[in-house]
Amino acid sequence: MNVRKKRGVMIALAAAVILMALVCLFIGSSHMSLGDCLRALTKSGDPAAVRIIWNIRIPRVLAAVIAGAGLSVSGLMMQTTLNNSMASPSTLGVSNAAVFGANLSIIAFAGGFLSTGNNLQSYAVSANPYATSVMAFLFSTASILLILALCRIRAFSPNVVVLAGIAIGSVWTAATTVLQFYATDVGLSAAVIWSFGDLGRATYRTDAIMFVAVALSTVFFLLLSWHYNALLSGEATAKSMGVRVDGLRFASLLLSSVITAVCVSFLGVIGFVGIICPHVVKKLLGQDHRLSIPASALCGSLLLLAADTLSRSLGNGSALPVGAITSLLGAPFFIAIIFSKKENG
Repeated sequence: MNVRKKRGVMIALAAAVILMALVCLFIGSSHMSLGDCLRALTKSGDPAAVRIIWNIRIPRVLAAVIAGAGLSVSGLMMQTTLNNSMASPSTLGVSNAAVFGANLSIIAFAGGFLSTGNNLQSYAVSANPYATSVMAFLFSTASILLILALCRIRAFSPNVVVLAGIAIGSVWTAATTVLQFYATDVGLSAAVIWSFGDLGRATYRTDAIMFVAVALSTVFFLLLSWHYNALLSGEATAKSMGVRVDGLRFASLLLSSVITAVCVSFLGVIGFVGIICPHVVKKLLGQDHRLSIPASALCGSLLLLAADTLSRSLGNGSALPVGAITSLLGAPFFIAIIFSKKENG
């Protein structure tokens, strides 16, 4: 594909993200007309409509754009540094650790056996969404640091990283199961609901935190795009070109996992974005990271915006978990990758 066509694809992706963001902004369970939405945007319409647009829908749209971009870029970096087309933000057990941290916060300290029991009113008073997010982030970060430390001791090879991630992720899943087994009805239901990927939790503050993490990490990846291109030719070739492969892999996996931890801690588990989008971008633009990184960010934003719009359209008055929509879209795509002729070859 020549430069003009690649530029056209990038412009088309950016235009699609803007268009889908507007569609997502104007569609919702309140069934406001287009005119009501436009007046609410200028803060001149009905006060209820203004609150819906500015306090609910705009933070939600921003969360979809930021988290979609972050999860997609994380997936691309993991696939490149691990040389594994199936790698994604969940490969290293980051999401599993976040779920455990959130369950620990909800079940043990807010809605479960250590504090409020089955008293729903007491749970509503004591539950702190930021405490849950902080616990999820801390356990996610601790998990990736543990995995990377184990890999530094053994051998920092892609296979070792993936196997360590699977093993540690299984431990977090088992620990979560034990917590949920001892939880009360209120604590268990609250913990399960948290695990659903839900953009409705987004606020301007959480969007700002996610934006800082995603933007800084993406800039770092873009500055080292030449190193990632060299890594595509093989580890030995990259080392001969002066690339410090182990350091690059460590920093890339750490930042990718931090992005995932931040997004998951605020929004819950949103799967398959990090698998679908990088593969689509590679098909469209090839593997040059100078293009694939920003294109993956745009593609991730577009996918999550489309999934959120679909979830609110099918919810019949309430939005379905966006994580369920991305999983429904991603599972067939994942199977198609596995059984594709190229992968079989």
